[in-house]
Amino acid sequence: MGRVVVTHWVHPEVRDYLGEFCEALIPSPAEAVWPRDRVARLASDADGLIACMADSIDEAFLAGCPRLRVVSATLKGYDNFDAGACARHGAWLTVVPDTIIAPTAELAIGLMLGLMRKIPDGDARVRGGEFTGWRPQLYGSSLSGATVGIIGMGQLGQAVARRLAGFEATLVYCDERPLSARAERALRASCRSLEEVAEASDVLVIALPLTGGTRHLIGSALIGRMRRGAFVVNVGRGSVVDEEAIADALEAGQAGGYAADVFAMEDWLLPGHPAGIPDRLLRHPRTLFTPHLGSAVDDVRLPVEGDGE
Repeated sequence: MGRVVVTHWVHPEVRDYLGEFCEALIPSPAEAVWPRDRVARLASDADGLIACMADSIDEAFLAGCPRLRVVSATLKGYDNFDAGACARHGAWLTVVPDTIIAPTAELAIGLMLGLMRKIPDGDARVRGGEFTGWRPQLYGSSLSGATVGIIGMGQLGQAVARRLAGFEATLVYCDERPLSARAERALRASCRSLEEVAEASDVLVIALPLTGGTRHLIGSALIGRMRRGAFVVNVGRGSVVDEEAIADALEAGQAGGYAADVFAMEDWLLPGHPAGIPDRLLRHPRTLFTPHLGSAVDDVRLPVEGDGE
């Protein structure tokens, strides 16, 4: 029976399933995710590793795990996993299928609505005892009739576009590989240049993976071309957006709000990645953040973790 190290909490059904054919080492619910040094120690004589977004697998890690033959990453974007190093050490690197696309697109819509309609502010006022009846306050912006620009029209961008159909929004997008005319008609979206999308949009949705060419693609130059007061929603990768530049734009009023489910601090393998989220963003009243919840849906995570179905 081989040994498999699971770096993070998984559903009880997954624990039971793994126990049928291997010795599975799994954190308790209270531990949630094991730190890298503990994972490295446990994996030093393991045959398999089930990893998550909190992990980074590189040459140094793999050098200490000579028996490792499979690194199963429960995620789609594997920029924190050195695929070349895995190959050199004889370990298969696997990622999840496209089941996480739909819930991530749903969350993108939720972040848009929460930010534009000031839902967190309203919730806080009710809970804080300030609500005594209707008042002319917290007026926000509507998705209905807005122009939404999607930067990155891969599977995630298209899933967001499909979910926007009911809002009667105008959709524009940019991608290095434009959709076919038929797909554009189905989504009612038109392809523009990156700069044109920024200039035309009331809301920018970032749905790009992190590559050498996309880091800080949404920086001060592009933000300066946005409509004044436009909203930015990031469900792609944190480092695609220059977080200091978006903080500057919020303070200057150039950006109307920023919502994100992903952050530069998570991009572990990038040289010089920040240790945390900038305080200016955390303190700003026109921001809305979720802790990487894109695929945090039971019905989605259970098969991703490996219940055998």
